Amino acid sequence: MTDNQDSVLIVGSMALDDLELPTTSAKNVVGGAATYASMAASLFAPARIVAVVGEDFADKDIDALAKRNIDTSGIERVKGKTFHWAGRYDAKLQGRTTLDTQLNVFANFRPKLPKVYKSSEYLLLANIHPALQLEVLDQTDGPKMVFADTMNFWIEGEPEALAKVLARVDVLVINDEEARQLSGVHALPKAARKILEKGPKRLIIKRGEYGSMLFDEQGTFWCPAAPLDDCVDPTGAGDTYAGALVGYLAAMGDRSPIGLRRAMVVGSAVASFCVQAVGTARLARLGREDLAERLAMLERLMDFGGGPLLA
Repeated sequence: MTDNQDSVLIVGSMALDDLELPTTSAKNVVGGAATYASMAASLFAPARIVAVVGEDFADKDIDALAKRNIDTSGIERVKGKTFHWAGRYDAKLQGRTTLDTQLNVFANFRPKLPKVYKSSEYLLLANIHPALQLEVLDQTDGPKMVFADTMNFWIEGEPEALAKVLARVDVLVINDEEARQLSGVHALPKAARKILEKGPKRLIIKRGEYGSMLFDEQGTFWCPAAPLDDCVDPTGAGDTYAGALVGYLAAMGDRSPIGLRRAMVVGSAVASFCVQAVGTARLARLGREDLAERLAMLERLMDFGGGPLLA
């Protein structure tokens, strides 16, 4: 990794989640896209977070982020309650039902970038209203790379604002369902081509336990997900993946197509730890030795050995 590392700015939600899982349940679990992404990014590079929380968000949980190479001065605390989500996962952890969503203080969130944040070299726009994503872009000094996420609700309800965002991002990171909705096409390679026509230079499609796919000027790359013996809680895995990917890119300084592919593998490895405990618990104690072992597993999955496959 390079000296004088570039920083990663992450703008998104911080939340308190109630989770009903096949093996356990938990209430007021610290979550939100910005929380997961910043924790993952901070494993590799200095992270900065812009979000809003209410009076019920514990100081100790913000302090825990600050101890992880995360600048928390962009977290705004306002009167009221923190964004709250409650969900129930099915027995196979492949589907979930939203039981309750309370936007609370997040309903009036207007991202305000501290002056020092505006020159951040890498920007990850987590899943917030496209109009807010545009406001953030207008406050920056021109990051080296801009990554963005979105969701079905914005694809359907805010197509014009989302189109403006897509025209200004380097890498769009969405899941397969969102890719199909955004493109109107079921087959992912064809869907990707249609999405890239909308402006993003590169597209990453997250597919959960089936890995992720990159579509860019070099063609298509598939990154596997780590096969696991146990999966406890998939909440935040996609945000963890994106945060680790961007953090690793910032640390290595390689924005080439190959650099992005390598970052995807790192993102996959870090996300595989996220799902092995409730909330951010496993991320909080992830060490480099465990990560190196998981990366070695992924390397073996993609190793075909030397020589041609067809003689």
